[in-house]
Amino acid sequence: MKKTGMEKLEAITGKTLIGGIDVAKKVHWIRFVDYRGIALTKAIRFENNRAGFEHIVAETERLRKKHGMEDVVIGMEPTGPYWKALAWRLKNLGLRVVTVNPHHTKQAKMLDDNSQTKNDPKDALVVARLIKDGRYFEPYLPEDVYGELRVTSNARIALVRRMNGIKNRVIGILDEYFPEYTTVFKCPLKGKASVQLLKSCPFPAHILALGGEGVLEEVKKAVKKTVGRKKVLALLEAARDSVGVGYGLESARMQMRLLIKELEFLGEQLAEVETRMKELLEMTGYADLLLGIDGVGVVSTASFLGEVGDPMRFDSPRQISRFAGYNLVENSSGQSKSGTSISKRGRKQLRALLYRMAMVMVSKNSELKQLYQHLKTRRDNPLKGKQALVVISKKIITIIYRILKTRKAYESALVLGTVRKQQLGLAA
Repeated sequence: MKKTGMEKLEAITGKTLIGGIDVAKKVHWIRFVDYRGIALTKAIRFENNRAGFEHIVAETERLRKKHGMEDVVIGMEPTGPYWKALAWRLKNLGLRVVTVNPHHTKQAKMLDDNSQTKNDPKDALVVARLIKDGRYFEPYLPEDVYGELRVTSNARIALVRRMNGIKNRVIGILDEYFPEYTTVFKCPLKGKASVQLLKSCPFPAHILALGGEGVLEEVKKAVKKTVGRKKVLALLEAARDSVGVGYGLESARMQMRLLIKELEFLGEQLAEVETRMKELLEMTGYADLLLGIDGVGVVSTASFLGEVGDPMRFDSPRQISRFAGYNLVENSSGQSKSGTSISKRGRKQLRALLYRMAMVMVSKNSELKQLYQHLKTRRDNPLKGKQALVVISKKIITIIYRILKTRKAYESALVLGTVRKQQLGLAA
């Protein structure tokens, strides 16, 4: 799937027209060079619309014929959302599109004039010359069900973030007005009884005004079985002894009610998104195979495919690990040698997802749990908890890839190879 640096260089020949684009929201700039990096035109400005795209395609074809070129490569930085529409349109118009690392562009822009000057035409030329040196990447714009999964997965991430923000605001209000509330309801936003009280009588003054029977009546509005009288008495006692502030109570209650309503609304949206994720996962044809893995759920599986796309587009699980930014790097010079760490030059959301999957699987998957404990307690080079979870994350990639590659159901006996079983003292 991935090309080596030499293959990328060999793809740029004397018959290749190279275009570098500096991407923006409304106006783009493009600069054309040949395989030596010699500029063939001045910077060309074009707008981010259909007419602008068609104009640049026509200009590209004119230059290709004028200079006797056989193929064209157009590159850009994948910054923000603006490059996606441009790349998608140029690709559909028949051009080969690649991307360059924004960090590389930043570092390379001083090579030409020894100046940190930044402007759009200069950046376009830097991008073009990075491409002629083979320092580019083939972008992946997921299509069909994988494109749907990526969009749905991103929608879920945005919803969860918004919900977490609201939850934090609710806890913040309680810390100000009724800090003792969590001594009675440890998870204020989980139980129906607690949520009902937060909407109607969240603060000490309101609770004391209602009294024990009044609080019980409020709870009955949300649940058939009320919380025990002991809990209600505990809440009343906490309200009497509360050190929370007493100003702005009615406005704070209104704010609390609105936050709870918003949280409930977002919860409905989250359920709808997760239902859609389940439907899309079935459409991939991988659902039965992947959901057979101990500790793997619908949401995590669908999110993984949304981030990676079709795993079979990769040649090995190691490529997926690198795609996620799990490849190891070190800094060494002379007698000085650092330890290794992951590069983090990859998809951040994929790493976060795999880390969460690893935390679940080391508790629910017996084989990975044994491996996790071994990594932390082995005699030579024991790992810290987070380091061990990164290793488990990479193992999860391997398990998923092998299952899809062989089209065989998950077998716990095959999770750990012969060497690992020997290290763990298990029968091979």
